[in-house]
Amino acid sequence: MAGLELPDAVRRRALASGASGEQWLRELPGVVAALASQWGLTVGATMGGGTAALVAAVTTARGEAAVLKVAMPTEIDGPDTFRRSVTAFRLADGQGCARLLAHDDARSALLLERLGPNLVDLGFSIDQQLVGICAALRQLWRPVLDPSGLQPGDDKAHWLADHIVRWWEELDHPCTERTVATVLGYAEERAAAYDPERSVLAHGDAHGWNTLEAAPGEYKLVDPEGLLSERAHDLAVPMRESHEELLAGDPLALGIARAHRLRELTGVPVEPIWQWGSIERVATGLNCLTLDEEQGHGFLAVADRWAEGAP
Repeated sequence: MAGLELPDAVRRRALASGASGEQWLRELPGVVAALASQWGLTVGATMGGGTAALVAAVTTARGEAAVLKVAMPTEIDGPDTFRRSVTAFRLADGQGCARLLAHDDARSALLLERLGPNLVDLGFSIDQQLVGICAALRQLWRPVLDPSGLQPGDDKAHWLADHIVRWWEELDHPCTERTVATVLGYAEERAAAYDPERSVLAHGDAHGWNTLEAAPGEYKLVDPEGLLSERAHDLAVPMRESHEELLAGDPLALGIARAHRLRELTGVPVEPIWQWGSIERVATGLNCLTLDEEQGHGFLAVADRWAEGAP
């Protein structure tokens, strides 16, 4: 690929997306070359970890280490995904998120500051990851005067609820009816609680792979979804991740302990953390199964146990 090694996961997703994905793959070398010329970049090695974009290490004409990201076309990645990401990067302005150096809307391309390894590659324990993720989120969270370009939290709650219902039926009920009813009730509560005046800029996908070391003891996020929502919404993903650790003991007790730990780290109340985490856990588990990813069963096994109680 003209000197670029595209990760297998990215190539597979592009090919699975039909003609638009195949065209994106064919045109990608030329797109990267054009961006390198436009922004004065020397393109280095591609970077792994993602599934929906080419990510490459680059050096600017001033010798600055940076990252070039070229996302898949909107018909694959969603019509508003790139726009919301750019909005989030702009609003964060390098605080809690990687600094945006340049972007090209027509090519769905971003030029970002280059950060260090992510929390998983650093070998952090689950608790150390929670500490790093929450530290980055506290830097990111801020009021937004103009919310245009961001997805409202109630809209995301409704989207998750709709997909949970559809996937659960299509997959022939891989988790209990009580679990689905519980998280649909939670989604209604979180949507009703949405208040744009009290909402903040939220990342939407804050996990250990998306949290990178900016300096010793300092962390920043990448790949923001771009939400305007309550702080607890951003703690859903730390709640949903690492189901293996939860399944190694009592998932309900360990889940409750994690929710309380996130409260300690952020000051956010436990109840909305638990509700958003339960919603995300079920949605993610079902989505994994639609993609034939067996890890979905682990997500749902924990969700079934969580539906038996609450903090």
